[in-house]
Amino acid sequence: MKALVLAGGLGTRLRPFTETMPKQLMPIANQPVLEHVLTNIRALGVREICVVVGEWGPAIEARLGDGSRFGARITYLRQEQPLGLAHCVALARPFLGDDDFVMYLGDNVVESGIAELAEDFRRNRSDAHLAVARVADPRAFGVAELDTRGRVLRLVEKPSRPRSDLALIGVYFFGPAIHRAVAAIRPSARGELEITDAVQKLVEGGDRVTAGEYDGYWKDTGSVADLLDCNRRLLNALEGDVGIAADGRSDLSGPVRLGPGATVVRSVITGPVVVGAGSLIEDCHIGPGTSIGSGCVLRGADLRNSIVLDGARVTGRRSGSGSLISDAAEVHLDTPPNTPPHAPPGAPGGQPNALAREVAP
Repeated sequence: MKALVLAGGLGTRLRPFTETMPKQLMPIANQPVLEHVLTNIRALGVREICVVVGEWGPAIEARLGDGSRFGARITYLRQEQPLGLAHCVALARPFLGDDDFVMYLGDNVVESGIAELAEDFRRNRSDAHLAVARVADPRAFGVAELDTRGRVLRLVEKPSRPRSDLALIGVYFFGPAIHRAVAAIRPSARGELEITDAVQKLVEGGDRVTAGEYDGYWKDTGSVADLLDCNRRLLNALEGDVGIAADGRSDLSGPVRLGPGATVVRSVITGPVVVGAGSLIEDCHIGPGTSIGSGCVLRGADLRNSIVLDGARVTGRRSGSGSLISDAAEVHLDTPPNTPPHAPPGAPGGQPNALAREVAP
């Protein structure tokens, strides 16, 4: 089996954070979303991975490299325009050949992994096997209608009146028949080759299309609220106290992970918390559900349920909960929430390169 990872999205719902980094590299518990994806893929024993990228390709390639540190080999393909998920399959046809493959959206976190879904695909000998999950409002998703044996009867993209609550969660397993289906479809009304249309072609042609229900935690990390929720969830999996403050005047409790060279001075940290390499935490209260990147400086800060990206500098005594603080930002917590903390000279409308945003906890 091979893998096709789709990482070309621009992350418009995460702007302005994604003005300086791709959404697929946004950190969850101090690890980029894409690395969580690759970890799940490697757990299947897959070693050949193709990553489809867009304009952020160089940044993604610089972070992931050739795949050797994941025990895999990564091939990169550029999709010049967002022409749809099925278009990515067509682009990757020379890489995929006639092998089975898993297609995985690169901004999705599937906490419990996809090994059980992969086994269902192999056991059912399906031409396509779709990961689905029950959602309260299916109208924002591709929706699968199944028979009593788990075979797919129909797929509908973002239906106004859903006939099922089973949403596609961005993980698909395919055999080589999908290439015939992709070649047979035409662009949708929004000008894209839809993977749901290709799978529907398989259904209509009598190919074996099945679905497996995933009942664990998963998240499309396309918004600030979703990033923070996912960060809290993955931090809760930390166990034990890792790392000890060296100054003798700090109090660390619960799971706290300190990266190499991280320094804690006169501070209280209540886990689960991760702190990246080389960061300084001084005179702070850091509460549960917080991840702090590498090379950060926090002085007098009070944070919980937050993400601080690499190189940020945070000061101030107002409590910050549910904050996402951009890389290299200079943030004073005493300023009102959702206010640009620092705008470079001449920035139109005061829009900053670095921003802090809060959401309701």
